[in-house]
Amino acid sequence: MPINAHECPLVAIFAANVRRRRLELALSQEELAERAGVHRTYVGMLERSEKNVTIYNIERIARALELKPEFLLKETH
Repeated sequence: MPINAHECPLVAIFAANVRRRRLELALSQEELAERAGVHRTYVGMLERSEKNVTIYNIERIARALELKPEFLLKETH
C-alpha cells in the first residue's frame, strides 16, 4: 500500500533538518536550490514534506548544506 509523504515520519524529519540547517547558514530556498542544483520550488516542497526526496538529491542537498547526508535523516530534539 503506497504511503503519502505527509504520513512518513522520515520525510518530516528530513524536511525539518533541511529547513533548520538552511536557516543556520542564512540561505534562502533559492540559494540552497542553486547550490544543490535543484529547482527552488522543489526545496520548498521538500521543506513542507510535500515531496519524497531521492537518495541522489539527499546527497546533493547535504553537500549544499555542508553536512553528511545521514545528518539530514536523524531526528533531533
